[in-house]
Amino acid sequence: MIERLYIHNFRCLDNFVLPVDGLPSSLLVGKNGSGKSSIGFALEILQKIGRGTNRLRHLIEPHEVRYGHTDEPVRLELEVRIGGVSFDYILALELPVNFKELRVLEETLSVDGVQKFTRKVAELRFPMAEGEFVTMSYDWHLIWLSAAQARSEDDPLDVFRKWLARMLIVRPYPLGISGNSSEGTLNPLPDMGNFGDWWTGLISHSPSSYASIDKALKMIMPDLKDIKNPVIAKESRSLEIQFEQDGKTMTLPFSLLSDGEKCMLIWALVMAANEAYGPLLCFWDEPDNYLAISEVGDFATDLRRAFQKGGQFLGTSHNAEVIRKFSDANTFVLFRRNHREPTQVRPLKEIAYEGDLISALVRGEIEP
Repeated sequence: MIERLYIHNFRCLDNFVLPVDGLPSSLLVGKNGSGKSSIGFALEILQKIGRGTNRLRHLIEPHEVRYGHTDEPVRLELEVRIGGVSFDYILALELPVNFKELRVLEETLSVDGVQKFTRKVAELRFPMAEGEFVTMSYDWHLIWLSAAQARSEDDPLDVFRKWLARMLIVRPYPLGISGNSSEGTLNPLPDMGNFGDWWTGLISHSPSSYASIDKALKMIMPDLKDIKNPVIAKESRSLEIQFEQDGKTMTLPFSLLSDGEKCMLIWALVMAANEAYGPLLCFWDEPDNYLAISEVGDFATDLRRAFQKGGQFLGTSHNAEVIRKFSDANTFVLFRRNHREPTQVRPLKEIAYEGDLISALVRGEIEP
């Protein structure tokens, strides 16, 4: 669970702290351009590091440095608690004059307050006994965390990287979602372009997950009979969805599902994944997209309920039905007066407004 997330000089986020410590589920609201999605993009940088990407140009582009502030470092600080252990990761990046690619200014990982490594630009330092250090040089355009060798799966380095890698950053693009798979994975892409691989990976990792996926989907698709993943070529599979009504069965390839139905399958897998190999962090940018009004409320409620037992859910929304499923205590308002100003955030419980929250949002009266 995130205890602290600090983002500085990235997109519209400047000296920004996300105040979600201790909350299993939270909702971010605000006008378009207020910075909600930027939080997800910052988390995606950390996710990619956990998945092995270490070249900076594959993580962040110079134009993502906050407008007009290239003389200041981009800074990401993440404190999380995993299995009772506290991890504190700091990454600062700079863009020197005449550089076309950012470079590492600072990188540090501490576990329960004990420093595992630290670096300044190209110099890496590893603490030894009695205040001594071992130093080595490392390319300043590469992230050390993603490349460092872990001693075992129980090594805190590997535990933290795996947690980062398995973060679920979700912003589906239904037209690009494929039900085909050539290999299994537990690491879906944010746009869900490798959904078929995620399905294969999850069911292979935890076959019992199918029962919970089936149960969840049948609540919103009463005529659902079965989901199959047959082999269609050597080392290749393709999802098929079977529906049944009045004893008659119809089988559809995954590609013929509607955009909303594809998102329903993603919803079911998110909850199943958190149960199977969590606890996970899930950041879902507008989970209400592509859904009918009658579906949105239960969709949000079930996501919140699934993460009450472990893990952490962060969502963004403009939808009244989703907003109503969260309270003033776990709803946060993001705000910018113009595109040159950085994002501000405040808990909704600290903001005075008159009457119904949705009406106040419609009138534009909710501001930090």
